[in-house]
Amino acid sequence: MWSCLIPPVFICCLLLSAPVFGYLGDRHSRKATLSFGILLWSGAGLSGSFISPQHSWLFFLSRGVVGMGSASYSTIAPTVLGDLFVRDQRTRVLAIFYIFIPVGSGLGYVLGSAVLQLTGDWRWTFRVMPCLEVTGLILLLTLVPDPPRGAADKQEEAAMGAGRSSWCEDVRYLGTNWSFVWSTLGVTAMAFVTGALSFWVPKFLFEARVVHGLQLPCITDPCSNQDSLIFGSLTVVTGIIGVVLGAEASRRFKRVNPRAEPLVCACSLLAAAPCLYLALLLARTTFTVSYVFLALGELLLSCNWAVVAEILLSVVLPRCRGTAEALQITAGHILGDAGSPYLTGLVSSALRARRPDSYLQRFLSLQHSFLCCAFVIALGGGCFLLTALHLERDQTQARRPSPGTPPPPGPGPMPRLMGAAHAPPAARFGGLLLCWFLGSHHCTPTLRQVSGQGSRSKPSWGACSRAGMGQARDGSPQGPGSWRGVM
Repeated sequence: MWSCLIPPVFICCLLLSAPVFGYLGDRHSRKATLSFGILLWSGAGLSGSFISPQHSWLFFLSRGVVGMGSASYSTIAPTVLGDLFVRDQRTRVLAIFYIFIPVGSGLGYVLGSAVLQLTGDWRWTFRVMPCLEVTGLILLLTLVPDPPRGAADKQEEAAMGAGRSSWCEDVRYLGTNWSFVWSTLGVTAMAFVTGALSFWVPKFLFEARVVHGLQLPCITDPCSNQDSLIFGSLTVVTGIIGVVLGAEASRRFKRVNPRAEPLVCACSLLAAAPCLYLALLLARTTFTVSYVFLALGELLLSCNWAVVAEILLSVVLPRCRGTAEALQITAGHILGDAGSPYLTGLVSSALRARRPDSYLQRFLSLQHSFLCCAFVIALGGGCFLLTALHLERDQTQARRPSPGTPPPPGPGPMPRLMGAAHAPPAARFGGLLLCWFLGSHHCTPTLRQVSGQGSRSKPSWGACSRAGMGQARDGSPQGPGSWRGVM
C-alpha cells in the first residue's frame, strides 16, 4: 500500500529539481552536470537496496533522489545532442534517443525477473544496474564531447563572454516565444491523455472482458489481468514504430515545407483523437476492433516525441535550452499526467453514483469518463497548428547571434564545429552513447517490477496493485500507455 506513494515522491522530486538542472546546464559544464546526476541516481538506487523494511521512509527518500538524478539527464542530454548533430542528423538521433526509452523499460521487466529468479532476493535487482551505470559514466567522461552551446547552429559560445542572462530573463523570453508556448501546451495535452490511458486502460479492458463474458468478475484485489501485459507490450511496439515514423515523416516533409515538425505533430494528434474515440466506443461491441483502434491511437501519439524535441531545439536560443526542457517537463506533468488519472477516476465515480450498481454500468461509467481524452488530444493538435504559425519567425530569432557575440572570423580556416554535417566519429559515437545510456537507465527495474514476482524476501511495504509501470519522455514513472524514468 505504502509503495503507491513512490511514484508521487519520484515525480515531485523530479519536478522540483528539473529547473535547477536546467539552470546549471545552461551556465556550467553540461558534461559535469550530467555526471553528477548519474552518480546521484546510481548511488541512490544502490543504497536503496540495503534499506530494511523497518526504515521504509528511507526507501522513499532514495526514490526521490533517483528522481533528482533523472532530472539532470532529461533536461540536459537532448541539448547536448542538439549541438552534436544538425538538421536531418539531429532528427534521426533524437528518434534513436527516444526509442531507447521503451526498449529500456521493457528490458527492466526482463532484468528484474531474471535477477530475482537467480538470486531469490529483489534487492539484487537494484545492485546489478550500478555496474552498467558506472561503465556508462566512464564512457561518458572519456568519449562524449561537451560541444559549445549553439555549435550546431554555428553560434560559438563566445557569446557567453558578453554576460549571461538571469534565469528570470530566460523565463520571460520563453514566455514570449510562441512556438515554445504552444508546443508545450501540445505536449501537455499528450501527457494528459497518456497519463489517463496508462492508469485506467488496463482496468477498462478488464471491465470490457467482463461485459463480453470473456473474464470472470474480480471480487478481491489483486486481480489477475492479462490486458496489462498485452497493453504494455503493445505500447512498447507502437512506441518504437511511432517514433521512427514520426521522425522520418518530419525529415522528409521538411524538404518541401519548413513547418513540417508542428504539422506532423498536429496531423498525428488530430488523427489519434477519432482512433481513441472509436476504441472506447467499440469496446462494448467488438473487443478486437477496439484493440486495433487503440493500437493506432498509441502509434499516432508516439509519432510526436522526437519531433517535439526537435521543435524545442530549433526555436529556443542555445543559452536557455536546458531551462526550456525543464519548463516543458514541469508543465507537462503538473497540467498533464499528474492530475488526469485522478480526474478520470473522479468523473467515473460521479457517473457510477447516479447509476445502478452493475458490471455494465461500471464499464460504461469508465468509458464515458474517457471520452474527454479524445477532446483533449484534439486540442493538442490545435496547439501544434498554432505552433506552425510562429515556427519560422522563432527559428530565425533563435539562429540570430545573441547581443555581444563576436563577428564572424575573416578569411582563413574555419574551426570545425561538433555539430557540423561531417562531425568527427568520436562526436557521433558520443551522441549515440548518450542514447544508449538513457536506455540503460530505463532498464533499471522498479520496485513494482520485482516485488510481485514471488520472492521469499519481498519488501514488507509491498507494491502498487496497478500493473504495468512504464516510462515517459522525461524519465518519470507512468503506466504502460506512456513513455517516460524508472523509480
